[in-house]
Amino acid sequence: QVQLVESGGALVQAGGSLRLSCLASGLTFSSYAMGWFRQAPGKEREFVAAINWSGGTSYYADSVKGRFTISRDNAKKTVYLQMNSLKPEDMAVYYCAASIPSRWPPTREYEYTYWGQGTQVTVSS
Repeated sequence: QVQLVESGGALVQAGGSLRLSCLASGLTFSSYAMGWFRQAPGKEREFVAAINWSGGTSYYADSVKGRFTISRDNAKKTVYLQMNSLKPEDMAVYYCAASIPSRWPPTREYEYTYWGQGTQVTVSS
């Protein structure tokens, strides 16, 4: 049974930082590209960042480029999202997801096979 479990969500002030983690189990982690998505209240879920199987290539949504960093540790079966300079508009539930993509970068939800349950990030202004 595949499980992706996110952690690290919290309440943070604007300008602050958080690091989200996503621990995977039940799959060959190093075979999958990993992505982060987010969903704010009343909005559709949107792509945030993706990283390829080795960690050598990553891709970001324009809204987070230069502020967020995605990374992975295949030995620990964990993908991370370091979020700096947080803004109120970054407030959302953040989801990690696993993909064996047919193209790069995989930015669409349908390109991901497995999803976590999400972790809440709240940014106060």
